[in-house]
Amino acid sequence: MRNFPEQGLPPTTDQIHRHLRRSNEVAKRAVSIGHHPFGAVLVGPDQETVLMEQCNVDTVNHAEAVLARVAALNYSPGYLWGCTLYTSVEPCCMCAGTVYWANIGRVVYGMTERQLLDVTGNHQENPTMSVSSRYVFDHCQKNVDLIGPVPEMLEEIASFQREFWATR
Repeated sequence: MRNFPEQGLPPTTDQIHRHLRRSNEVAKRAVSIGHHPFGAVLVGPDQETVLMEQCNVDTVNHAEAVLARVAALNYSPGYLWGCTLYTSVEPCCMCAGTVYWANIGRVVYGMTERQLLDVTGNHQENPTMSVSSRYVFDHCQKNVDLIGPVPEMLEEIASFQREFWATR
């Protein structure tokens, strides 16, 4: 494995909770414009500066993947390696791969894809995948730092997801 720079400052518990709440607010904004309840936030290496926010767009353009692609167009790979992508729900394998290729060095999520499946059930609009982001990142040459799930945030995130999917 090649050597890559450090991912920058690790987030504090307070920063993790604050940025996960913000990603959940972005997910609520997605719902307000007719999209599924997913949002992503990119935070700079200082773990304070919010660089970008992205709502879910559609079934192919998930919030995390769109954010990662736009970030890769606007920031250098070295800078992105020190950044953190926050998302309330674990990135699917497509999004995890896109985050990896965008060179974002850390991902923090609140609830797992499996926990989302428990909330949504076998919903035709959200056919979750049983390939975890951990599995994807464990098979990469660069060590993306993955933090999640965050138990203290689970009910807050799950209740929003449950409310959305119950009305579909």
